[in-house]
Parts: sequence; structure tokens; C-alpha cells
Amino acid sequence: MSILGNRVLRIEDPRLLTAGGTYMDDVPLDGAAHLVYVRSPIAHALIRGIDTTAARAMPGVITVLTAADVNIADLPPDSNGPAEMARPVIARDRVNFAGEAVAIVVAETRAQAVDAVEMVEVDYEPLPVVVDPELAAGGAPFVHESAGTNTVREFGDVDDSIFDGCEVVVEQRVVNSRVAASPLETRGAAARWSDSGELTFWISTQGVHSARDALAKHLRVEPQRIRVIAPDVGGGFGTKIGTNPEEMLVAVAARAAGRTVRWSESRSEAMANGHGRAQVQRVKMGGSRDGRIEAYHLDILQDVGAYAGIGAFLPQLTRMMAQGVYDIPKVTAGGRIVVTNTAPVIAYRGAGRPEAAAAIERAVDIFAAAIGMDPAEVRRRNVIAPEKFPFTTRTGATYDSGEYAKALDLVLQGAGYAALREEQRQRRARGDTRMLGIGVSVYVEITAAGSSGEYAAVEVRSDGRAVVRVGASPQGQGHHTVWAMMVSDRLGIPIEAIEVVSGDTGLIPEGNITGGSRSVQIVGSAVGEAAGLMLDRARDLAAELLEADPADIVLDRELGRFHVAGVPSSGQGWAELAEAAERSGGLLVEHRYVARGGSFPFGAHLAVVEVDAETGKVDLVRFVAVDDAGRIMNPLLAEGQRHGGIAQGAAQALLEAITYDDDGNLLTSTFADYEIVTAAELPDFELLAMETPTLQNDLGAKGLGESGTVGATPAVQNAVVDALAHLGVRHVDMPCTPQRVWEAIEQSRAGAAR
Repeated sequence: MSILGNRVLRIEDPRLLTAGGTYMDDVPLDGAAHLVYVRSPIAHALIRGIDTTAARAMPGVITVLTAADVNIADLPPDSNGPAEMARPVIARDRVNFAGEAVAIVVAETRAQAVDAVEMVEVDYEPLPVVVDPELAAGGAPFVHESAGTNTVREFGDVDDSIFDGCEVVVEQRVVNSRVAASPLETRGAAARWSDSGELTFWISTQGVHSARDALAKHLRVEPQRIRVIAPDVGGGFGTKIGTNPEEMLVAVAARAAGRTVRWSESRSEAMANGHGRAQVQRVKMGGSRDGRIEAYHLDILQDVGAYAGIGAFLPQLTRMMAQGVYDIPKVTAGGRIVVTNTAPVIAYRGAGRPEAAAAIERAVDIFAAAIGMDPAEVRRRNVIAPEKFPFTTRTGATYDSGEYAKALDLVLQGAGYAALREEQRQRRARGDTRMLGIGVSVYVEITAAGSSGEYAAVEVRSDGRAVVRVGASPQGQGHHTVWAMMVSDRLGIPIEAIEVVSGDTGLIPEGNITGGSRSVQIVGSAVGEAAGLMLDRARDLAAELLEADPADIVLDRELGRFHVAGVPSSGQGWAELAEAAERSGGLLVEHRYVARGGSFPFGAHLAVVEVDAETGKVDLVRFVAVDDAGRIMNPLLAEGQRHGGIAQGAAQALLEAITYDDDGNLLTSTFADYEIVTAAELPDFELLAMETPTLQNDLGAKGLGESGTVGATPAVQNAVVDALAHLGVRHVDMPCTPQRVWEAIEQSRAGAAR
């Protein structure tokens, strides 16, 4: 019986729950100095001067650096943005968002560095500020005056004629709010240079090799002279992809100080540096009164913050996935990307795909309300039929496999949809102040987009234990458990006798990031194929030792022994084979898996909320989900990914939003101001199983790490609006806070009174 598909407990947890993890702050670095950044309190200003004299004289200060001391080229804009929008690694002559680093203080202790930061005097000349992307799109004030525009670029297509002939056309402005990723562990890094110029760099990252390559490029050091190590990483959600300016500057500071330097980001710094989502969308949908959707347009206004980094790429994913799960004859999508005096936008969990689902799923509900049809029925009539796969959308995505109607029906049946609607009808008839809302979403997303492949190695040692080396670094997903399961399944080595090594460029020659829900389908395929090659090599070696034909050699996986078919009494175990192989270099297989392309997981979510008509308070009371990610390797770990994604998706719908005032001051800089979700706001999730394999890899697996954030957000938002629909409320923007909901109720009452 295969171990794959079983609920295997995480092999990582005994250490984490007893000895504890070793995170960036736990890495022992004797004699390390501490780095703290001087950050701008102003969102937009010219820097007329920086006086570091008093700071340098403070106790324990080793060095103070400004842009004049940093010789690193600016980071070019992504997506062919204007060159004038390049990001300096440290502010040079101006600052463009509150929290941007303007100077570096290195001291013996963190407390001393913090004190010295207060003594750095910066002469700012304030400039006009723009924080609203719609105002930024309208023109001045310019974030980058030399660019003469706030537009990074325009993209996509618009053709309003696609709505000609539609019986019903609906439109809505939809805000996909700016949010903070908020991993448990914030960013951190440490750097040590050797006397001969080699750099050892510790970093909390989603990919050590991409971090190494970025450091090599910007520091102008050969990659082979840099070793990057990731200790345990306490979550990422996109915040730790690549290497950002603050992390690069740790290496610069270490070289300037002539000693090891470490940096740990505070929570307030994390809240001010890198946000997700931040789109203003306009949806337009047309169709017939019998529920057929005939045309859809999505207009995207993407706020990328002060600099056009990866945030400028994300709308391409939104455009790609604009059509969602629906077989719509006419679809167009496009928009504009703009800069504002706010923190840069990053690839937060889902990265462009949740935005697409939120837009079209709201549009479907609004269309259903306009024609007086149940929103679930509208979805059923329009989803792509299973016989049409592979299906190419009007925006250029080719979906590999899917059974969207089946997922929808499964979640409706699991939730008892008809009974919920009847309860809602009864509450409305009684005039209950606890109003019931039911929200549905059906979603599809792309995972492992653009992945070329991955490295994996399997080694069996003379004690019979196996070591697996992979290029991708985990951040709490349970990767080591899954890779060990795959090797155990192929080789018959007990899972407890398998060690997984990752997160060190000194031990693993190449690798990619952990992101884009690529791990099982790409890294897992690499590990599985490497284990298969190991099996072939071991069979050949056993045949040689047993003086038999390799075709006659079989592996008894229960015992972990190779023997001639029909002669189990005489065989060779893994320890014996590894010992024999030591004479020829050992029992080691290295493999580079070549990916066939991305995959498209899908699902259906149903949220039930209760809304207090007097206060606007929303309680999420039930959540039922189908998340189809193809073949599941470990249901226990899959459920953990689903739980986390659903929680974050629901949080965006109900609670979370980064906000600035008109002067660009961040108003949500701590968890006292930013309402992050907790278990108290969430019900037990009812997770239903469904597996539709993909042909994009031999495992049949699709990505799962981000699906919850794609489907949950529109389901919860739809539920809130549904609770208010009988009052005439058509839409409530995220987050659906008590104030916003109460205002919508009051406006509907005022309208009825007139």
C-alpha cells in the first residue's frame, strides 16, 4: 500500500515543538553588530541634507551610512515602466513613501542602534502627495516628477461593442483593498564577509538561490563566492521572494563595518513596507434574462505604490484569469498601472489571481440580482463543461482540466443550500434583525506559472538512511514530510530514516523559489523522478551483486530489500547496496525535472454570514469549501493549506485593509490598528474532497497553497451583500466592516423613506 494519499503527520513538528525552530533571530552569530534603518516619516519630499554627526558619536555606534556610501545600481522598473521610476536601494535625493530607508546605523546592540537612529537629522522639503490610485491616474501630483506621469503602462483591450445585443447589462466599481501579508516572522538577514571576499548570507527567504543571484548581481560578486542560508522560515506569503533593498544593504553594511552584521525587521516596519492586492476594478457584464452570460469586461487600475516592482506584473495574471470558470463568448480585460506615494505592492498570497476571481464573482452576483435569478443557478448555467477541456479562454489561458459544475453541486449539497435559502426567507418574513446571507463563488487559478523545472537529489548512505536535497525552501508548509513520503513510497525506506536538506546554496547547487503554488507539482515531481532513478540504479547494482538480470530484480518495499523475483530469501538491503557503491562514488542521484507547464486548480466556496441590522456587525457562521488540486499527496497537509488560505481570504473580505491618510501617513502600522484575523472570527471550515488530476505532471497534482485566498474572498463578500439584498443594497466594498455595512443599511433605509 502506498504511503501517498495518507494523513501522515509532519516529520518537522517534533523538533519545532520540543527543541524549537531556529529562525533568523535565533541564528548564533557571535560578535554580530546590529543594523537599524533611519526611515522617512514623510511620504514625499526632497532630501536637502542628512547630518549623521550626532549619531556617530552615540555609544556603541560602529558606522552610519547614507546613499553616498552605497554603490549599488537602482532597481529597474518591472513590466517596461519608465526608467525614471527605478527604485534606489536607499533614498538618495528624495523619498517617495513613508517608511522608505534614508540611512543605516550599525551598532554593537540593537538598542544602541535604535537610540542612534533618533539622532540622525534629515532635512526634508515636503512635496505634494498622492495616495489614491484613481487620482494618480488622473495626473498630477507626480510621484516621479521627471517621468512626467504616474502611469507605469497601460495594457489589455477594451471593446464596448461586445455588449451589443445583450438584454441586461450591469456595471460596478469594485475595490480590492490593500492588505498586509503579516507572516508570523518578519524579514531578517545577516551578512559576514571573509578576508578573501566571500560572503555568507543568512536570510528569511522563499528561495536561497534567487537571493544569491540577486546579491551577486547588485553587489557585483561572482555567485560562487556567495553562500546563502535560510534557517527555519516563519511564513512568507510573498513578502520573502527575492532579495529586497533592505536585505541587500545588510551585506553592504557588513562590508563597511568589517564584521558580521544582522538585521531584524520590526512589525511596524513590516506593516509599512510591502502590501498586496491594491486594485480598483470596474466590471461590466451582459447577458440574457434566462441567465446566459454573453459578455464580460474587466477594467483594472493597479496601484503599485511608489515604485514599479513586481506589483506592476501582477495585473497580467489578473487579466489572464479574468474569465474565471465561465464559458463566456466575449471577454475583454485591460487597464492601467499607476504609482502612488505608498509602500510598494508585492506578490501577496495568490498574487493577481484572487483579484480576478473577486471581480467576476461579484459581477455574477450583480447580474443574477438584475435578472432575478438565484446566483448559484446562474453559475451552473455558465460554467465550462468538462468535455471542453483543455479550454482556452478569451484572455489566452489554457485550462488543463476541470469539473466546475460538479464542484458547485458538491458544495451546495454539503451546505444544504435549499434549507439555507428557506431559513433566509423565513427570517426576512419575520423581520429578524439577525439577517442571514449566503455567498457562493466558483473559482479557477493558475499555479506554477512560468516554472521551468526544479533540482532534486537522492542519496542513500551506508547506514541505510536516505538524504533528499531540494532547491526550494519551505516556510511551514510541511515540504520535508511530503518529499520524504515520496522517497519512502518509491524506495521502501521508512519515512523516519529519510532526511530532507534545503535552504543552503552551499549544499544544493541550484533551485527556485517556493511560491506560486508550485511545490508539489514541480519540486515533488523532481523528487519523485530522482527517487525513480535511484530505484533503477539500485536495481542494477543489486543485479550485479546477486548475479542476475536487472529485469528479474524486484524491491520488497515492506522490507526495503532487493531480491530475484521468486527468491525472497536472498537479497540486498539499502545499507548493503550503499556500502557496495562507496567504491564507485556512492549511491547518489541528481536530477533536474523539466516542467510541462502550469496547472489550473479550481473549486467552489460557500459562506454563511449573519449581519446585525442595528450595528452592521458581520459574523461568519459557516464556511463550506471544495478545493480541487488534482491528486493529493497528504490530505492532512492539504487541509492545513486550505485552512490558512480560507482564513486569509475571509479576513480580506471582512477585516483587513491598509489605510493611509491624505498626507501619506500609514494609519495601520500595528496589529492594534490593522485588524488581522484570529480564530475568534472564524467558524470550523467544512472541507469537502474532490480530485481531478492534471496531465501536466505524472503525479496528477496541481497547486493548493493559494486556492483558499482565491475562492474565499468573493464568497464572503457575496454573503454580506446577499444578507442586505432585500433592503435594496447592491454592493459593499471590502473590507465589509460594521461601519460600511451599517452605512449601507442606513442609506437603503433613507432611500426607502424617500
